[in-house]
Amino acid sequence: MNLFLVVPCYNEEEVLPDTAKKLLAKMEALCSSGAITQGSIVFVDDGSKDGTWAIIERLHGENERFRGIRLSRNRGHQNALLAGLLTVKSECDAAVSLDADLQDDIDAIDVMLEKYKEGYEIVYGVRSDRKKDSAFKRTTAIAFYKLMRAMGVELVYNHADFRLMGRRALDALETFPEVNIFLRGMVPMIGFKSATVEYVRGVRLAGESKYPFRKMLEFSFEGITSLSVKPIRVITTVGILMFLFSLGYLVYSLVRYFCGFTVPGWTSTVISIWAVGGLNMLSLGIIGEYIGKIYLETKKRPRYIIDTYLGGDLPKDRA
Repeated sequence: MNLFLVVPCYNEEEVLPDTAKKLLAKMEALCSSGAITQGSIVFVDDGSKDGTWAIIERLHGENERFRGIRLSRNRGHQNALLAGLLTVKSECDAAVSLDADLQDDIDAIDVMLEKYKEGYEIVYGVRSDRKKDSAFKRTTAIAFYKLMRAMGVELVYNHADFRLMGRRALDALETFPEVNIFLRGMVPMIGFKSATVEYVRGVRLAGESKYPFRKMLEFSFEGITSLSVKPIRVITTVGILMFLFSLGYLVYSLVRYFCGFTVPGWTSTVISIWAVGGLNMLSLGIIGEYIGKIYLETKKRPRYIIDTYLGGDLPKDRA
């Protein structure tokens, strides 16, 4: 069995040497135990501005297990991860994706491989708890999953991008042509036999998180608008409710008029104008986001461009 570890990197020079050392030891242990016969570690440099690529080049020169993919420019974590997975899929039997900070427990890979050999095409790494998170982080994370579910996006709870995918699943993933990608929601849509493996998430080795609260909000909005039309349906529902409310208020005003009561109307009018105006702006913004995504999809621009691939040959359609 040939296993590839795919690790997206963006400005990870602080953690990369230690990460490489630990991943190499894990790969050697898997080969020694007979869990796999071959293995490679692929670092995908997503247009880093620090010395990340220089470190990847040095690692590749020191050990052939290390490979490097350099994108022509920064394309974001999801595109970098996709670039790595689709580049190596023709060579591997399975690929495991994980972050460079190694907060994901690499010992869980052993159990993932066992699940794969039992016939599971996709194995999700799932956090067993969030005890190490701050109260704010824990609350916002729970809100994130609930919001995504409410908006119609199918997610595996407490799963990020730590997963094993067999070649069959990778082939299926390649058939998703969209430019706006959200892998946490796309992979469950493949539908092959899947399993979960629980692990305890560690602390970041060094550096800062690449997903602060603001970026998590953007990430959530990207996922919702990429995979669900429910926000538009919510707007429609709210519009219908407001129309019914306006009819009820019209009847109420007529009854008070014929009963001889004077209706001042100033407060209700101002509130109505601001409420309806704000709702219209929000609705136009959401609809505009969808139109913008349609615009990008129709251009069919490449999701990423690979500048350099150290240690292998690019697939013919990307060479």
